[in-house]
Amino acid sequence: MAAPFDLNDASVVVIVGTGAGGGVLANELAQRGVSVVALEAGGRYLPEDYINDEWDSFGQLAWTDPRTTSGDWRVARDFPTLPAWIVKAVGGTTTHWAGASLRFQEHEWKARTTYGSVQGANLLDWPIDAAEMAPWYDKAETKLGVTRTGGREGLPGNSNYLVFEKGAKALGYKEVSTGRMAINSADYDDRMACQQTGFCFQGCKWGAKWSAAYTDIPRGEATGNLEVRSNAHAARILHDDSGKVTGVEYFDKDGNLQMQKARIVCVAGNSYESPRLLLNSASAMFPDGLANSSGQVGRNYMRHMTGSVYGIFDKPVRMWRGTVMAGIIQDEARHDPSRGFVGGYEMETLSLGIPFMAAFMDPGGWGREFTTALDAYENMAGMWLVGEDMPQETNRVTLNHEVKDRWGLPVANVNFDDHPNDIAMRKHAYQQGIAIYEAVGATRVLPTPPYPSTHNMGTNRMSENPRDGVVNKWGQSHDIANLFVSDGSQFTSGAAENPTLTIVALAIRQADHIAGEMSRGNL
Repeated sequence: MAAPFDLNDASVVVIVGTGAGGGVLANELAQRGVSVVALEAGGRYLPEDYINDEWDSFGQLAWTDPRTTSGDWRVARDFPTLPAWIVKAVGGTTTHWAGASLRFQEHEWKARTTYGSVQGANLLDWPIDAAEMAPWYDKAETKLGVTRTGGREGLPGNSNYLVFEKGAKALGYKEVSTGRMAINSADYDDRMACQQTGFCFQGCKWGAKWSAAYTDIPRGEATGNLEVRSNAHAARILHDDSGKVTGVEYFDKDGNLQMQKARIVCVAGNSYESPRLLLNSASAMFPDGLANSSGQVGRNYMRHMTGSVYGIFDKPVRMWRGTVMAGIIQDEARHDPSRGFVGGYEMETLSLGIPFMAAFMDPGGWGREFTTALDAYENMAGMWLVGEDMPQETNRVTLNHEVKDRWGLPVANVNFDDHPNDIAMRKHAYQQGIAIYEAVGATRVLPTPPYPSTHNMGTNRMSENPRDGVVNKWGQSHDIANLFVSDGSQFTSGAAENPTLTIVALAIRQADHIAGEMSRGNL
């Protein structure tokens, strides 16, 4: 284990957040001999601590600190204080994620060029492309042990998948499989094979699913170069008269304000907390917040076009048995504007337990239609629709000065309106999802509106030109050379694919760049 670093040690890299971005970055830097202090707002839990019960697990892991919402999205109406279902713990949302690990397609790196000018959308090409990212994706897939890559077998299909696959094939879909998953189909990298227990969102009791909590974090600590401080809530980033960042103020587990000096600061707190921290770090020199000369911090928030479809059958399916999301149809993930929208979407298997099914299907609703659906839970199959949503400048995270957290800091307000392209895509996806289940004899289908966000992207986006975004192709802020963004908030556009694999690939690449620049004396 690393000896604790001194608060006045100005040679360390401070990383805020320990999820797919921060946790991987911390380990990768530590492996390269760089001293790292990682600040994590949440506590520390390992597989033996995970609770396989939805409500209790939510209480253990979820980020439930106050946040507010606005805009026309369903979440602002039904879950106004819970815009996202993400984790506050060491390892971040890699505890909760389902494991789907898909590469962006070539055209998705160049959304502005590919889709053209979409009215009301603030589209921009990424300053990187598929060829540049390919070797980093290879490294990420090896780290995560992604199935159907590197010679690793796919996972078996559960009953939920078999219904899904049969319906998909009846419709003529070809790209149907149990997907590329960061869940072991065989023992790999000191982690055992998946035991098909289900309830993957509550944390994997077996450690078969990759999570930074029990892979990258302990491995980084074992080098002696990484110290993780849990229950450490970052308050603001400090800078000197030249504008370079010098450290991070944070509240420790006892509520005392501490200040860790830093050579470099990397922000990896997800698409809400990262812009919130930059905005809360405003100063006389940076009155609009750090890294915000473009005015783009907090803007272009994306959460993916989502929705679900559940089918009820005359025989049991027991969709909760087995891996939650090992099932995907990729035929609609192409760009084909003849469908009435740009970009594409994936269909992925999904099961929720009864408590979340009740909460998410129809919050506050209770009636015959609702109770008969829950009565049929045993006979239900489920899928999740996930597609590229349009970045919009007005979809943004701002500070809500009316609402403060327990440390007296203004909380994040998340404003989101669906773009007409998102709505057209969702309508198409619902039709196809319904058709899949009807093709295999569903007696009833239940299209379900979006849940609180799990895929959060944008708000500190990458751009070639400093006026269009917050960070460059390395995640380095355009304004401040020793300030980096290391999470999904650096996404320029969202693509159709689940974002974690790309966050991990970018983190490995960023670690390589930072360590190189440090050794060359440039940082």
